[in-house]
Amino acid sequence: MMSISKALGALTIGVLLSPHLAAKDFVVKDKGAFEATLKRLAPGDAIVLKNGTWQDFEVGFFAEGREGKPVTLRAETPGKVILSGRSNLRLAGNYLVVSGLVFKNGYTPTPEVISFRRDARQVANHSRVTEVVIDAFNNPDRDASDYWVSLYGKHNRFDHNYLAGKRNLGVTMAVRLEGKDSQENHHRIDHNYFGPRPILGSNGGETLRVGTSTYSLTDSHTVIEDNYFDRCNGEVEIISIKSGRNIVRNNVFFESRGTLTLRHGNGNLVEGNVFFGNGVENTGGIRVINRDQTVRNNYLEGLTGTRFGSGFAIMNGRVDAPLNRYSQVLNAHIHNNSFIDVDHMQFGAGKDVERNAPPADSRMENNLILHRTGTKNVVFFDDMRGIRFAGNLVQGVDAELPAGFERAAPGLQRNSAGLLMPQDEAMAQRGAPATLRPIAKAQTGPSWYPKQEPQVAFDSGRSILVDGARENALAQALAQARDGDRLVMAPGRYPIPRLLAIEKVVTIEAKQAGSVVLLPELTTLFEIRNGGALKLVGLHIDGSDSPDSAGNVLIRTQKSGMLFSYRLVLENVEVRNLDVNHSHHVFDAGNRSLAEEIRITGSRFVKISGDVLRLDKELDDLGNYNVESLVLEGNRFAQVEGALASLYRGGTDESTFGPRLAMTRNLVDHVGQGKRNKRQAALYLHGVQLTRIAANEFADSAGIVVEHTVGDPDTEVRGNIFKNVAALKTSELHAKGPSTVRYLENQDERRN
Repeated sequence: MMSISKALGALTIGVLLSPHLAAKDFVVKDKGAFEATLKRLAPGDAIVLKNGTWQDFEVGFFAEGREGKPVTLRAETPGKVILSGRSNLRLAGNYLVVSGLVFKNGYTPTPEVISFRRDARQVANHSRVTEVVIDAFNNPDRDASDYWVSLYGKHNRFDHNYLAGKRNLGVTMAVRLEGKDSQENHHRIDHNYFGPRPILGSNGGETLRVGTSTYSLTDSHTVIEDNYFDRCNGEVEIISIKSGRNIVRNNVFFESRGTLTLRHGNGNLVEGNVFFGNGVENTGGIRVINRDQTVRNNYLEGLTGTRFGSGFAIMNGRVDAPLNRYSQVLNAHIHNNSFIDVDHMQFGAGKDVERNAPPADSRMENNLILHRTGTKNVVFFDDMRGIRFAGNLVQGVDAELPAGFERAAPGLQRNSAGLLMPQDEAMAQRGAPATLRPIAKAQTGPSWYPKQEPQVAFDSGRSILVDGARENALAQALAQARDGDRLVMAPGRYPIPRLLAIEKVVTIEAKQAGSVVLLPELTTLFEIRNGGALKLVGLHIDGSDSPDSAGNVLIRTQKSGMLFSYRLVLENVEVRNLDVNHSHHVFDAGNRSLAEEIRITGSRFVKISGDVLRLDKELDDLGNYNVESLVLEGNRFAQVEGALASLYRGGTDESTFGPRLAMTRNLVDHVGQGKRNKRQAALYLHGVQLTRIAANEFADSAGIVVEHTVGDPDTEVRGNIFKNVAALKTSELHAKGPSTVRYLENQDERRN
């Protein structure tokens, strides 16, 4: 009979040798090996992807770990495993960990890049995705919708990841509440770098969404903390909370256009967040809707946004609102927040026939509101007796305020954390706490992946001389140029017998203003394509040698398929003689293309048989407009048969900031009166959100047509001279009633 000591020894050896009790690392080098190894994994094991590029790899990570012994999928070296082409990741099971992967140079073939579920029945729980990168992993079809990350299941963590450069339709990251197994989930989203997201130009560009209107009365219990939101500009909602009992705390929002929006759901907490706008256009803060919301101990500085994108907005709603509309604000607690140089704080925002119920049973206490330029930044759109104001300290606010606001000079000083704090101890209990410390960008995302700038600046590269004596010199220079380069053209006349494709950020400039003449010989001179941006300086462009055909275009985008937004700048440029045949246009935007900015200054356009700017290619009235910001300053437009500019933004969505038009000090002479200009308008503005037309002179031209739609459009026509120009035509197509266009201090001289 075996002794007890021998039996214990044999048992010990058996435990040590058991293949499923000692954790193992399995290194795999191809998809087949991954699939085979996946079936062998036990709690504590790791499957390691060998360094390299894994093309078209749809990773299904389905396994079962245990608490303290997760099953891990990781890169051999963090950052050295690249998933490219049509790749994605699904994980399902319990106690799983994924780390070190990079998604780039491709897009997901399914609705998500990373999904915490296999299908509707199998989700991930108690699992973690950490130090994973998704970098510009975009479907080339701008309108193809996908999510980069979808969180399902319960008790999952998403941390120290890098998500930047999403350009196509769809939320960057979403917490999904479909099914009981994903509700009251207690997820944690922390220490992530949400990098720059370019302007989408339509609804559907949120960076982070928790829930949907369908599940808005469901509690999620998701914690979003210690993340860095860097220039997240997709649309008016950066974070969209659409469920209950979530916590959003200790995050930094850096120069991000839009707001942290409590859109649906009740009982959410927003605390300890820091918003740095730095005066950047349309930077916003916090928007409050629904019941039982708490906003406390936040710091907001240098925010310029207005309306739904304001630095702070508490909305009007309606009693018994449908799930997808705006519920009345009830029992909101807004206290100990600092609003420093916040241009717009709006109470009762969005008031209209539908949103007719102001906030009720709410409190706003011990906040610090300071504006160093003394603007009327606090606006009440409705009766705010439903909010109890108390102990709020204000300085430099040029507005009539109710009881509960005290005017004082708190003597602010910037502390070591970069925040302005009152120095008077008696006032130290007002505003955000002195202990608040914003998380640094370097503390978020994977430490091994650099955080890159999203956009190459014009003129940031080399200066390259273009010699006019060489045939096709400009085309050759463009082919050799790199992003940011400046092509300086020697004096001369340059026949251009080919289309010049703009696929880089490039400046084309005359060495001496006016000494260079471009003579296009095809129907189009420049075509801006994905990745391209064009700046022209000091050039003359003469269309006399253009083909004798209708519909020529000097500059256009590619006709469709523009994933990247672009920029177009013309400085001191002269364009003339685009009139060999009818309808020769200066610029034509393709369907679904979006210019972040078109800026034309100090330029001249003479003898044009078509339109100057065609920014009206939206075909389906869904709000996919063609330009975010159009700036026209100090130009001359003469003998233009078509429109100077036609801007169109359709649809009924209120989640964008554009289009915007700033037109100042231009001379408009004999513009818009050609028989093919069907709208008979020199300027046609449909759905433009912000318009400033000031100090221009219009003579012998068609008039201005303004059609207001949704989004509380803001139009001002001030200090212009109109000589023999048709009267301004305005329409309110959504909010019926008198025109809201402000027509001020203009001179009208019309012939009998």
